Amino acid sequence: MSERPPTQQPLRVGVAGAGPWSLLFHAPMFAGHPDTTLTAVWARRLAAAQDVAGRHGASAHDSFDRFLDEVDAVAFAVPPHIQSDLAARAARAGKALLLEKPVAIDVAGAERLAGVVDATGVPTQMMLTWRYADTVRALLDEVSRTVPIGGRGRFLTGGFLGGMFATPWRLDHGPLFDLGPHVIDLLDAALGPVVGIRAHGDPHRWVGLLLDHEGGATSEASLTAYSPIEPARAGIEVYTPEGVLEVDTVGISAAVATTVVDEFVAAARTGRPHPLDIHRGLHLQRLLATAAAGL
Repeated sequence: MSERPPTQQPLRVGVAGAGPWSLLFHAPMFAGHPDTTLTAVWARRLAAAQDVAGRHGASAHDSFDRFLDEVDAVAFAVPPHIQSDLAARAARAGKALLLEKPVAIDVAGAERLAGVVDATGVPTQMMLTWRYADTVRALLDEVSRTVPIGGRGRFLTGGFLGGMFATPWRLDHGPLFDLGPHVIDLLDAALGPVVGIRAHGDPHRWVGLLLDHEGGATSEASLTAYSPIEPARAGIEVYTPEGVLEVDTVGISAAVATTVVDEFVAAARTGRPHPLDIHRGLHLQRLLATAAAGL
């Protein structure tokens, strides 16, 4: 009788950041998955880290180095200007990285992090939540069998009017940098790589985008986080010679946690690059910078 292979130990994951998104999404996601344990939580304020860690039996830290000593991988839930520097430190320590979007606050920061990741070879994965949904993957599969001629995307919410998403960095940079990565990424995946992007509007009210795709398709996107819409409107439409393919992405985040962790664990254990790795994030960062320059 052949012996069963030994069971792999759960991946020890630490969450960097102790805000509402960490409390409601990142920490429960890893604490509740059979292949991971939430080992540690880091925050600049120890009390904030303790509030999240205490709910899941994890250790709390305000020292990032001591936090890194307890984990195999780090999931980031911090503002982008903090993420890029901390993620570079974690990569140098050999930790797998689950990164929020955008990767950094500017292209230079994203390029520096990508350089460290390439030098160290650590696995990376972006939290582009729409891309982990079955409905989105089904749409991309359908699109792959046709020839898109154009598309439209939208992400319209009142998130910056108050509540957990009305954070300083989001209010400073507007919906382009927070909502834009989701829409730009999905239009890019569906219609072909974006080779040109133009923006117009007010970055703190409404942003319109015009995207040129490799192969000749064009698309448009609308972004706002300043209209009290209930429920929010989000998703894309892809127009083809046969008709239209579309997906509604409202509320997707809650449904993708298991898939995110499954794929993160696989990447961390095998070292195989994930399609949504740091270089996907860098591509989006460059597009965001080009669009922002037009505002």
